[in-house]
Amino acid sequence: MQFASPKQIRCGVAGVGSLGQHHARIYAALPGAALTGIYETSDARAAEICARHNCQRFATLEELGEACDAVSVVVPTDRHAQVALPLLAQKTHLLIEKPLCANLEEAGQVLAAAQQHGCLVQVGHIEHFNPVMAFLEKAVSSPQYITAERLAPYQPRGTEVGVVLDLMIHDIGIVLALVKSPIKRIDSVGVTVLSEGEDIANARIEFEGGCVANLSASRMSTKKQREIRIFQSDAYLSLDFMNQTGHLVKKSDIIAYGVKMKLGLVKAGDLSALPVKEIPIEKGEPLALELAHFVDSVRQAKEPKVGAALGKSALEVAITITEQIRKAQK
Repeated sequence: MQFASPKQIRCGVAGVGSLGQHHARIYAALPGAALTGIYETSDARAAEICARHNCQRFATLEELGEACDAVSVVVPTDRHAQVALPLLAQKTHLLIEKPLCANLEEAGQVLAAAQQHGCLVQVGHIEHFNPVMAFLEKAVSSPQYITAERLAPYQPRGTEVGVVLDLMIHDIGIVLALVKSPIKRIDSVGVTVLSEGEDIANARIEFEGGCVANLSASRMSTKKQREIRIFQSDAYLSLDFMNQTGHLVKKSDIIAYGVKMKLGLVKAGDLSALPVKEIPIEKGEPLALELAHFVDSVRQAKEPKVGAALGKSALEVAITITEQIRKAQK
């Protein structure tokens, strides 16, 4: 692999729309990185971002790739492969926003090109860099039942794919990382409201190890919500990815609470005495943490936390869910 000097990684962004503009903002301010330039089809948007961050607009993806060590691909999902392949041909390391691609064939093409050209590919499963996930990775050891709910108001952006590939795939990636067991069975349902694909979906994933995950996603909600609940033999955890908060109930504390009730030290029904502990989570901007990790992975020539393997596995599950929904709707 070819890498820049240890001091600075030359970064670029392909697509500076509502999300890509934040990739540009963070690269421009990130220590050890330099925002070299962007590729953007909108003249007005390109001029705005280049003026804001004093960077260059490149006329082609090939020129962007030649000038950069690392590039974020932040275009609609159905264009991921179309944009990624020319950049990989320039031996450019990529962070591709989730999902990796719109289908497994294109994902295979991207990963084969990355291997051929010796490039790192990190997939933008941003919740893996949420401080909530950092806590879960330490606290979750043997999950038995997981529920996750991800809600968002409807907006045209992202509707080139269904809600499973748009929203639920976040929770698919989280669950795969936490459970670490082969999947035994998937059962899915979904409803189409305004888009060509499903706008509301529910999936029940049963793992070989016995854990069951129930995932729900909707982009027809009046509010935003990103919550997960995990039950394991020694604890119950409830966390909010959006607000970076949560609480924990340990089995040992419940047993101690029961003993106190028997001894008359706690009154029955005294909810204030319940052993619910607030989780101290140090808040942080997940995208900034994600891009810092990507730049560091490029600098150190190491596999990123959310690499091609997890990105492809999450995509495989998401496509299975999508196909089940579409088959049921026919």
